[in-house]
Amino acid sequence: MNQILNIGKYLFPLSFLLYVGLHFGKPDVGAAMVPDYFPAPYFLNYLTAVFILLFIVSALVGIFDKLAYTLMAVYVLLMALLIHLPRSMGGQSETVMMNSELEMVNVFRNIMVVGALMGFARYVAKDNRIIG
Repeated sequence: MNQILNIGKYLFPLSFLLYVGLHFGKPDVGAAMVPDYFPAPYFLNYLTAVFILLFIVSALVGIFDKLAYTLMAVYVLLMALLIHLPRSMGGQSETVMMNSELEMVNVFRNIMVVGALMGFARYVAKDNRIIG
């Protein structure tokens, strides 16, 4: 059973490949999520994809993995608070309300992922060189 459960150590970081594909495959979607007060939305979209890719590699290889899980948790939490939460509090039109509900689901999902990332940083990651 432990051999089957051990798959999660690889499956969880690999699931972030979906976001890398979205950032590179549909850059308009990622750039549209960047708030107006940040410059260069397309650059930030691609930079985010590169950083997520680096997280995946670090988690799979096990080099600086604790740092990678921790930084990814911070990033996902910031996405929840700076992107999805404000968008979930949109106006009163029917379309905005429907999108607001979807954004609230994104807030909840991001918080769950932050918890998983923090758990992986604490119990799965092996490289303690930077953040012990």
